Amino acid sequence: MLPIAILAGGLGTRLHPLTTALPKALLPIGDEPFVAHQLRLLRANGLENVVLCVGYLGEQIRDFVGNGERFGLRVEYSWDGETPAGTAGALIRALPLLGSAFLAIYGDSYLPCDYRAVESAFLGSRKPGLMTVYRNEGRWDASNVEFAGGRILAYDKRQPTPRMQFIDYGLSAFRSSAFDEITEFPADLAGVHQRLAMKGDLEGFEVHQRFYEVGSFEGMRAFTALIEGKSQM
Repeated sequence: MLPIAILAGGLGTRLHPLTTALPKALLPIGDEPFVAHQLRLLRANGLENVVLCVGYLGEQIRDFVGNGERFGLRVEYSWDGETPAGTAGALIRALPLLGSAFLAIYGDSYLPCDYRAVESAFLGSRKPGLMTVYRNEGRWDASNVEFAGGRILAYDKRQPTPRMQFIDYGLSAFRSSAFDEITEFPADLAGVHQRLAMKGDLEGFEVHQRFYEVGSFEGMRAFTALIEGKSQM
Protein backbone atom coordinates (compact mmCIF):
# COMPACT_ATOMS: atom_id res chain seq x y z
CA MET A 1 0.00 0.00 0.00
CA LEU A 2 0.92 3.66 -0.24
CA PRO A 3 2.87 5.21 2.66
CA ILE A 4 0.84 7.14 5.20
CA ALA A 5 1.76 10.39 6.94
CA ILE A 6 0.62 11.03 10.51
CA LEU A 7 0.45 14.73 11.36
CA ALA A 8 1.54 14.64 14.99
CA GLY A 9 3.24 17.99 15.50
CA GLY A 10 0.40 19.95 17.10
CA LEU A 11 0.63 21.67 20.48
CA GLY A 12 -2.55 20.12 21.88
CA THR A 13 -3.67 23.38 23.46
CA ARG A 14 -7.25 22.16 23.98
CA LEU A 15 -5.94 19.46 26.30
CA HIS A 16 -3.86 21.58 28.66
CA PRO A 17 -2.60 20.83 31.24
CA LEU A 18 -2.32 17.20 30.04
CA THR A 19 -0.20 18.24 27.05
CA THR A 20 2.08 20.64 28.87
CA ALA A 21 4.80 18.01 29.07
CA LEU A 22 3.33 15.21 26.94
CA PRO A 23 2.37 15.22 23.23
CA LYS A 24 -1.17 14.18 22.29
CA ALA A 25 0.14 11.02 20.63
CA LEU A 26 1.37 9.76 24.00
CA LEU A 27 -1.72 10.50 26.07
CA PRO A 28 -2.58 7.29 27.94
CA ILE A 29 -5.75 5.61 26.72
CA GLY A 30 -6.42 2.42 28.60
CA ASP A 31 -3.11 0.74 29.23
CA GLU A 32 -1.00 2.41 26.54
CA PRO A 33 -0.40 5.67 24.65
CA PHE A 34 -2.87 6.68 21.95
CA VAL A 35 -0.33 6.30 19.13
CA ALA A 36 -0.04 2.57 19.89
CA HIS A 37 -3.76 2.12 19.19
CA GLN A 38 -3.45 4.21 16.04
CA LEU A 39 -0.46 2.30 14.67
CA ARG A 40 -2.07 -1.09 15.32
CA LEU A 41 -5.17 0.03 13.44
CA LEU A 42 -3.05 1.06 10.45
CA ARG A 43 -1.18 -2.26 10.43
CA ALA A 44 -4.45 -4.20 10.66
CA ASN A 45 -5.58 -2.37 7.52
CA GLY A 46 -2.52 -3.34 5.51
CA LEU A 47 -0.39 -0.22 5.94
CA GLU A 48 3.33 -0.88 6.22
CA ASN A 49 5.18 2.43 5.81
CA VAL A 50 4.49 5.34 8.15
CA VAL A 51 6.01 8.82 8.26
CA LEU A 52 5.40 10.59 11.56
CA CYS A 53 5.43 14.37 11.06
CA VAL A 54 6.50 15.60 14.48
CA GLY A 55 7.42 18.86 16.15
CA TYR A 56 6.28 19.69 19.68
CA LEU A 57 7.83 17.11 22.05
CA GLY A 58 8.47 14.92 19.04
CA GLU A 59 11.49 13.30 20.65
CA GLN A 60 9.15 11.59 23.12
CA ILE A 61 7.10 10.13 20.26
CA ARG A 62 10.27 8.89 18.54
CA ASP A 63 11.55 7.34 21.76
CA PHE A 64 8.31 5.40 22.23
CA VAL A 65 7.58 4.34 18.64
CA GLY A 66 11.16 3.85 17.47
CA ASN A 67 11.43 2.34 14.00
CA GLY A 68 7.95 0.82 14.30
CA GLU A 69 9.15 -2.79 14.25
CA ARG A 70 7.16 -3.85 17.30
CA PHE A 71 4.00 -2.63 15.57
CA GLY A 72 4.86 -4.48 12.37
CA LEU A 73 5.56 -1.19 10.60
CA ARG A 74 8.44 0.77 9.14
CA VAL A 75 8.32 4.22 10.75
CA GLU A 76 10.34 7.26 9.70
CA TYR A 77 10.26 10.81 11.01
CA SER A 78 9.89 14.23 9.42
CA TRP A 79 10.65 17.11 11.77
CA ASP A 80 9.05 20.54 11.88
CA GLY A 81 11.51 23.41 11.65
CA GLU A 82 12.13 26.21 14.10
CA THR A 83 9.05 27.94 12.68
CA PRO A 84 5.97 25.69 12.39
CA ALA A 85 5.01 25.17 8.76
CA GLY A 86 1.37 24.21 9.35
CA THR A 87 -0.25 20.89 8.46
CA ALA A 88 0.24 21.30 4.70
CA GLY A 89 3.77 22.56 5.25
CA ALA A 90 4.55 19.49 7.37
CA LEU A 91 3.51 17.25 4.47
CA ILE A 92 5.65 19.25 2.05
CA ARG A 93 8.65 18.76 4.34
CA ALA A 94 7.90 15.03 4.43
CA LEU A 95 7.64 14.59 0.64
CA PRO A 96 11.18 13.17 0.29
CA LEU A 97 10.04 10.30 2.53
CA LEU A 98 6.48 10.00 1.20
CA GLY A 99 7.12 10.05 -2.53
CA SER A 100 4.70 11.00 -5.30
CA ALA A 101 1.49 9.60 -3.74
CA PHE A 102 0.49 8.92 -0.15
CA LEU A 103 -2.26 8.82 2.47
CA ALA A 104 -2.47 11.23 5.41
CA ILE A 105 -4.21 11.33 8.78
CA TYR A 106 -4.05 13.52 11.86
CA GLY A 107 -2.12 12.44 14.92
CA ASP A 108 -5.17 12.58 17.18
CA SER A 109 -7.52 10.60 14.90
CA TYR A 110 -8.65 6.98 15.12
CA LEU A 111 -10.38 6.10 11.86
CA PRO A 112 -11.73 2.53 11.63
CA CYS A 113 -12.47 2.43 7.90
CA ASP A 114 -11.36 0.46 4.81
CA TYR A 115 -8.01 2.02 3.92
CA ARG A 116 -7.52 -0.25 0.91
CA ALA A 117 -10.81 0.91 -0.59
CA VAL A 118 -9.82 4.55 -0.03
CA GLU A 119 -6.47 3.99 -1.72
CA SER A 120 -8.09 2.19 -4.65
CA ALA A 121 -10.60 5.00 -5.17
CA PHE A 122 -7.85 7.60 -5.06
CA LEU A 123 -5.55 5.86 -7.53
CA GLY A 124 -8.46 5.15 -9.85
CA SER A 125 -9.59 8.77 -9.82
CA ARG A 126 -6.26 10.12 -11.14
CA LYS A 127 -6.99 13.32 -9.24
CA PRO A 128 -4.38 15.10 -7.09
CA GLY A 129 -6.39 14.69 -3.91
CA LEU A 130 -9.08 12.65 -2.17
CA MET A 131 -11.08 13.45 0.95
CA THR A 132 -12.98 10.84 2.91
CA VAL A 133 -16.33 12.09 4.19
CA TYR A 134 -18.86 10.87 6.74
CA ARG A 135 -22.57 11.72 6.92
CA ASN A 136 -22.32 13.60 10.17
CA GLU A 137 -25.39 15.88 10.16
CA GLY A 138 -23.92 17.90 13.02
CA ARG A 139 -23.61 14.97 15.43
CA TRP A 140 -19.93 14.61 16.31
CA ASP A 141 -18.70 18.04 15.19
CA ALA A 142 -19.77 20.80 12.81
CA SER A 143 -20.47 19.39 9.33
CA ASN A 144 -18.32 21.13 6.72
CA VAL A 145 -18.69 19.26 3.41
CA GLU A 146 -21.33 19.34 0.70
CA PHE A 147 -21.14 15.92 -0.95
CA ALA A 148 -23.44 14.42 -3.58
CA GLY A 149 -23.13 11.90 -6.37
CA GLY A 150 -19.65 10.94 -5.25
CA ARG A 151 -18.41 14.51 -5.63
CA ILE A 152 -17.16 17.11 -3.16
CA LEU A 153 -19.24 20.14 -4.14
CA ALA A 154 -18.02 22.46 -1.39
CA TYR A 155 -15.80 22.38 1.68
CA ASP A 156 -15.44 25.09 4.29
CA LYS A 157 -14.49 24.65 7.95
CA ARG A 158 -15.03 28.29 8.84
CA GLN A 159 -18.30 29.10 7.08
CA PRO A 160 -20.40 25.93 6.79
CA THR A 161 -23.76 26.09 5.04
CA PRO A 162 -27.02 24.18 5.67
CA ARG A 163 -26.25 22.05 2.60
CA MET A 164 -23.17 20.65 4.32
CA GLN A 165 -24.38 17.43 5.94
CA PHE A 166 -21.04 15.61 5.72
CA ILE A 167 -17.79 16.12 7.58
CA ASP A 168 -14.16 15.72 6.61
CA TYR A 169 -13.48 12.27 8.11
CA GLY A 170 -9.75 12.89 8.52
CA LEU A 171 -8.20 10.42 6.08
CA SER A 172 -6.89 12.01 2.88
CA ALA A 173 -4.86 10.91 -0.12
CA PHE A 174 -2.61 13.15 -2.19
CA ARG A 175 -0.28 13.25 -5.11
CA SER A 176 2.69 15.49 -4.42
CA SER A 177 1.48 17.84 -7.16
CA ALA A 178 -1.40 18.91 -4.86
CA PHE A 179 1.13 21.06 -2.99
CA ASP A 180 2.84 22.70 -5.98
CA GLU A 181 1.10 26.05 -5.51
CA ILE A 182 2.06 26.52 -1.86
CA THR A 183 4.77 29.13 -1.47
CA GLU A 184 3.96 30.74 1.90
CA PHE A 185 4.06 29.18 5.35
CA PRO A 186 2.47 28.26 7.64
CA ALA A 187 0.04 26.53 5.27
CA ASP A 188 -3.00 24.65 6.48
CA LEU A 189 -4.18 21.39 4.96
CA ALA A 190 -7.77 22.66 4.96
CA GLY A 191 -6.69 25.29 2.45
CA VAL A 192 -5.31 22.59 0.15
CA HIS A 193 -8.58 20.67 0.34
CA GLN A 194 -10.61 23.79 -0.31
CA ARG A 195 -8.53 24.84 -3.30
CA LEU A 196 -8.70 21.39 -4.87
CA ALA A 197 -12.46 21.21 -4.28
CA MET A 198 -13.03 24.57 -5.97
CA LYS A 199 -11.10 23.35 -9.03
CA GLY A 200 -12.94 20.02 -9.19
CA ASP A 201 -9.69 18.20 -8.36
CA LEU A 202 -10.75 16.65 -5.04
CA GLU A 203 -12.20 13.15 -5.19
CA GLY A 204 -14.75 12.24 -2.52
CA PHE A 205 -15.11 8.89 -0.78
CA GLU A 206 -17.88 8.20 1.73
CA VAL A 207 -17.13 6.05 4.77
CA HIS A 208 -19.74 4.71 7.16
CA GLN A 209 -17.82 4.11 10.40
CA ARG A 210 -17.83 6.97 12.88
CA PHE A 211 -14.53 8.66 13.63
CA TYR A 212 -12.84 9.00 17.00
CA GLU A 213 -10.36 11.60 18.18
CA VAL A 214 -8.32 12.50 21.23
CA GLY A 215 -7.92 16.19 20.48
CA SER A 216 -10.50 17.14 23.10
CA PHE A 217 -11.52 15.89 26.53
CA GLU A 218 -14.90 14.76 25.17
CA GLY A 219 -13.17 12.89 22.36
CA MET A 220 -10.82 11.19 24.81
CA ARG A 221 -13.77 9.97 26.87
CA ALA A 222 -15.52 8.53 23.79
CA PHE A 223 -12.40 6.76 22.56
CA THR A 224 -11.60 5.40 26.01
CA ALA A 225 -15.12 3.97 26.17
CA LEU A 226 -14.59 2.36 22.77
CA ILE A 227 -11.41 0.53 23.68
CA GLU A 228 -12.78 -0.49 27.05
CA GLY A 229 -15.65 -2.20 25.29
CA LYS A 230 -18.32 0.23 26.52
CA SER A 231 -19.11 1.56 23.06
CA GLN A 232 -19.52 0.13 19.57
CA MET A 233 -18.14 1.41 16.30
